[in-house]
Amino acid sequence: MNLPASSNLAPSELAYVPFVSVANIMRLVHHVGIERFLRDLAGHIEADFKRWPEFDKTPRVASHVPGGVIELMPTADDTLYGFKYVNGHPKNTRTGHQTVTAFGVLSEVSTGYPVLLTEMTVLTALRTAATSALVAKYLAPTGAEIMAMIGNGAQCEFQAMAFRALCGINRLRLYDIDPTATAKAKRNLEAQGFEITTCSSAQDAVISAEVITTCTADKQYATILTDNMVGRGLHINAIGGDCPGKTELHPDILRRAGIFVEYPEQTRIEGEIQQLPEDHPVTELWQVMRGETEGRRDAAQLTLFDSVGFAIEDFSALRYVRNLIQGTNFAENLDMLADPDDPRDLFGMFERAAR
Repeated sequence: MNLPASSNLAPSELAYVPFVSVANIMRLVHHVGIERFLRDLAGHIEADFKRWPEFDKTPRVASHVPGGVIELMPTADDTLYGFKYVNGHPKNTRTGHQTVTAFGVLSEVSTGYPVLLTEMTVLTALRTAATSALVAKYLAPTGAEIMAMIGNGAQCEFQAMAFRALCGINRLRLYDIDPTATAKAKRNLEAQGFEITTCSSAQDAVISAEVITTCTADKQYATILTDNMVGRGLHINAIGGDCPGKTELHPDILRRAGIFVEYPEQTRIEGEIQQLPEDHPVTELWQVMRGETEGRRDAAQLTLFDSVGFAIEDFSALRYVRNLIQGTNFAENLDMLADPDDPRDLFGMFERAAR
């Protein structure tokens, strides 16, 4: 049988999608420098928050499974569509697995074609930290120098690096129920030039702190901070509570704090405020960043970032990485998309592969 002249089965340019592996994302961040990367990433997140009304928004789609949760986080503007696949399995570390893993895709709205596939386990750690520190620029007390970090697992060092890069905080007070986690964090952070104090309890850790970051992993209604531990004028960066049935703060803290959230429709399901009535007032961060409402009112106010993570932050990270890899060797092309010579003849392409 004579095959059509255009029977070349080699992938065309349209078949390829740039892929950024774990190794390449780490190379990329070291090439840029982690603190510059965090600052620039925060800049992309802030820019996207300031155009918040332009995005399609929906709470993430969560499948709660034994021992954890698996989620899809989509969003889009009029040009690009992005989503992240992410899991959260707190007991994974017992078997040598990460608690959180992720990957993400960015696509053109006009064609639906993916233009980036990337690992997002490392990138999520970076974007979470960048978001926390960005929010603290608006909410933390002026001149804050000391941060308590309760929960010293995989996210701890990224948070510290971001708070130094964006807020100038270099003095840390560390506590974790697992002393080996604190020892790990101390070793890593001292190597980065931080001034570290290890603490014997959460109550000890918050002494003299102006910012408190809570980042614990267990999926349960926990009380990491009680009301008597938290004075006036502090800023709490609560990033551990991020799904139904998982919290870190006593509700009395919430009742006297100014609460700031990413997307209320998601945070009321997953955040600390799942403990409060559905009509409890909160402030949306995009409005603060656009100057439409105030952030911190005064030096005495207790502020709380009830952080659960939102898809626009991942969109910003995907957009930033896509820009960074242009014309570099930090990505490899994957043959991901079937591209027959005749777009209507996918079956013909399939058959020719057999011959």
